[in-house]
Amino acid sequence: MNNGFYKIASFLMALLVLFSTFSFTVDKHFCGNTLVDTAILKKASPCVMEMPNSSFTSDDCSIASKNCCHDEKVLVCGQDDLIMSYIELSFQQQLFVSSFVYTYINLFNGIDEKVIPLDDYSPPILVKNLHILNETFLI
Repeated sequence: MNNGFYKIASFLMALLVLFSTFSFTVDKHFCGNTLVDTAILKKASPCVMEMPNSSFTSDDCSIASKNCCHDEKVLVCGQDDLIMSYIELSFQQQLFVSSFVYTYINLFNGIDEKVIPLDDYSPPILVKNLHILNETFLI
């Protein structure tokens, strides 16, 4: 349960960082006071020539006159504050950090079990006790 929650939360935070640093432009094309086209990340298409003149509010603007159409660009800037600063470390500090990370990672590795290749076989039957026959005792 917690593992799935952590994955979803980390994915949402990655999307938040992505969209907070994402910059884009909105391009708008006006004919007179009427918005004709809006485009994101590309140029807005110019006005269609078959538009009726009744849609314009000003009397001096018509489709034939080229000065009544204008474009607007709105730039939405993302954050530029997420620049990573790199810290210069001396050789001794780099050596300490690398050895600390190596030992910390290997700290949680389990001890491997001793592998005995003949573990599946039974020992031979003891016919005579050789220690008593040879009279060799450990003191």
